[in-house]
Amino acid sequence: MRAAPTNDEKQVSDRRGVGRAFARRPVGERKWERTAMAATDTTGDMLHVFEWHNGEKEWSPFSDAEMARRQDAMRAHMAANDIDAAVFTSYHGICYYSGFLYCYFGRKYAFVLDQDNATTVSAGIDGGQPWRRTHGDNITYSDWRRDNFFTALQGLVKGAKRVGIEFDHISLDYLTQLKAAFPEVEFVDVAQASMMMRTIKSVEEYAVIREGTRICNVGARACMDAVHAGVREYEVALASTGAMVREIGETFPFVELMDTWTWFQSGYMTDGAHNPVTNKKVARGDILSLNCFPMIFGYYTAIERTLFCEEASDAHLALWEKNCEVMRVGSDLIGPGKRCCDIALELNDLYRSWDLLKYRSFGYGHSFGVLSHYYGREAGVELREDVETVLQPGMVVSMEPMIMIPEGQPGAGGYREHDIFIVTETGAENITNFPYGPEHMIIKAGK
Repeated sequence: MRAAPTNDEKQVSDRRGVGRAFARRPVGERKWERTAMAATDTTGDMLHVFEWHNGEKEWSPFSDAEMARRQDAMRAHMAANDIDAAVFTSYHGICYYSGFLYCYFGRKYAFVLDQDNATTVSAGIDGGQPWRRTHGDNITYSDWRRDNFFTALQGLVKGAKRVGIEFDHISLDYLTQLKAAFPEVEFVDVAQASMMMRTIKSVEEYAVIREGTRICNVGARACMDAVHAGVREYEVALASTGAMVREIGETFPFVELMDTWTWFQSGYMTDGAHNPVTNKKVARGDILSLNCFPMIFGYYTAIERTLFCEEASDAHLALWEKNCEVMRVGSDLIGPGKRCCDIALELNDLYRSWDLLKYRSFGYGHSFGVLSHYYGREAGVELREDVETVLQPGMVVSMEPMIMIPEGQPGAGGYREHDIFIVTETGAENITNFPYGPEHMIIKAGK
């Protein structure tokens, strides 16, 4: 992880702009083209596209060399495909290449990359924070005219004929606006290439993800400690989330605390992996689902476990043990050279042998990195029947088998375990290392 800058380093401007003092100035006519103003325009004396560099660049877990590696990998792809500039607009695209994770709230954001420059485009409401987070430069646009965002883009990609955008993030309306702003530009996709780049993690990414899995376990312990008959789901979730947020805050020299959460479900609410927390009370004998998600610098990690409050019926125990067996077998299958679909098909056979295949509800695992429940899924690496991607060293994937037995049947409820693995040259390393199964996860009264 990159150390905080020394006093000497703070006086030097590098490619990240470390040490820039406060500045708020309009960008000159030479680079940014002003849009025509009607005679009745009342914003002519207001700033529309400008630099707002306030404070100093913030501490990051990623070195300048790491961020340059990411940007240069995309530059190489652009050069090989005659792409003059790339405009990333998604949360994950901007965060991965710049280090800045934006808050949407109805405004547009971008990261513009060409062979010489790397610049985020952000809204004035964010002040200097986007610049402080960006590995590269930053341009701010104001709300005073609706096309100010596109005016900023026009200055950054001026002269480009072929521009990469994220087809899986740009809506039809957004694309129409881009074409109006750049009538001579051919737009091509860079989302798929970017996604596959993100699936191979660096050593520095490993470090952040390992911290995430450690903090997952902090949340899981807090969740288990909060469980008892009569407690409401949200109280358990609050205990877990609070423990993770405090641990994140105490772990890093500087960190933005955002998006960390816990899903905790009980009884029939366990039937969906992403069901929201409610005010439902936990009852003795309830099947429970623990799901802890610390978010660190835009990186997502998770731990998920099946639990029971005080006791489990024989029917529940039998189904739980079967799902744990799928978890054990699936964990052993992860390794270099394995196709995602082949892992899924082999585990299907195991469920099929118990007549449980019909109770599956989603894939066996997926890639980890810059993602959350609202951005960044690396769909090219998912342990599903329709994904033929071969696992490679450097990928980080989960194993998370689940079955859901409907209400009214013996052993009703959702069963799910979840660990994270780093694929190595010779196999896979489990970096979760937290117990699961009946021996450990029946939460007794007075524990």
